[in-house]
Amino acid sequence: MAALLNIGIAGAGIGGLAAAAFLAREGHRVTVFDQFETVGPIGSGLILQETGLTILDELGLRAEAETLGAPIRRLYGLSRPSGRTVLDVRYGALRKALMGVSIQRPALFNLVHGAAMTAGARIETSTRITAANPKDAVLVDASGATHGPFDLIVDALGVRSVLSTTPSRELPYGALWATLPWPATGFHADALEQRYEAASRMAGVMPSGRATPGAPDTATYFWSIRGDQHDAWRAAPLTHWRDAALSLWPETESLLATLRSHDDLTFARYRHRTHWPAVAGRMVHVGDSWHAASPQLGQGANMALLDAFALGRALGRKQDVRDALADYAKMRALHVRLFQLMSFLFTPVYQSDSRILPLVRDGFAAPVSRIWPAPQILAAMVSGGLGAPLWRLGLKPGR
Repeated sequence: MAALLNIGIAGAGIGGLAAAAFLAREGHRVTVFDQFETVGPIGSGLILQETGLTILDELGLRAEAETLGAPIRRLYGLSRPSGRTVLDVRYGALRKALMGVSIQRPALFNLVHGAAMTAGARIETSTRITAANPKDAVLVDASGATHGPFDLIVDALGVRSVLSTTPSRELPYGALWATLPWPATGFHADALEQRYEAASRMAGVMPSGRATPGAPDTATYFWSIRGDQHDAWRAAPLTHWRDAALSLWPETESLLATLRSHDDLTFARYRHRTHWPAVAGRMVHVGDSWHAASPQLGQGANMALLDAFALGRALGRKQDVRDALADYAKMRALHVRLFQLMSFLFTPVYQSDSRILPLVRDGFAAPVSRIWPAPQILAAMVSGGLGAPLWRLGLKPGR
């Protein structure tokens, strides 16, 4: 049996808390450091793919996640004004029972936070980590105080991690988003639907489950926007934006009617970065601190969950910490490289100022995507299965 370790985790997001849960339940002494006085989630609704659901199953959380979430069986998008279908991914093309589960980020956060606490992890709040010494496994906070030395430190600070030496590249486009009451009619309850005008305008509507059991159903609404246009958007009357949004997708009128001010929408900036190597000394990166990307492929939280399980598995089967970290990186490297590449290639097709890419997408890529074996490949890509990440972790799909 591997020796029990003293582990410090910087960051109490999905990846950091999942890692804390897996490590603490194996008996390791785990301390999670978070900058906020009260830990909590940041971000919009997300889709738990088969990969993430399988990891949640390992924590005993899958059934609760499915109860709180909404089933997603299809990703569907139309180009305006032509009305041409340019995105149609059906999970069932790969396997009949395959689906994603759309969930509010606070609901997922509460699940993994509860698992970490139940396993015995300790959270130090109001502690903003600003630096680390990977050789000695020491963390430094904003006041200059040091924490450790630990046997291992985990960087789970996300895309803006100050512990990552590889700078992230801010993507031109981000999105405005809001969690809204689910509309009575007009939208599919098991699909993420989108509308596009070229690649510079995009709106999305996705069922996002409920915050607690029995609570009302919700929808997550997205609007694509250039980062350098956000200030101008806030300065203009909200009606200007609403008119543009309704011209793209008139059926969203009932949703947008609930938005009264700019503050009802949250702006999310997207960044891309892959930090190599994933391990430095006795420090390891997980989640977006290792591999940040735009959410176009819907893999962020799922990949963080995969990282968390892989780290726990590696430490459980290797006596030496350095050997375990090398094992962790080996288990995850192919999947990370594959999806970072796909995100880099696919994002401009749906979010960019390009005039050519939308024409290729609408006229060539969309029709080809309906010809075998493209539907199966797309379903495998969306569900996170390309590269066989679960197999590499010694797991099989949960269902």
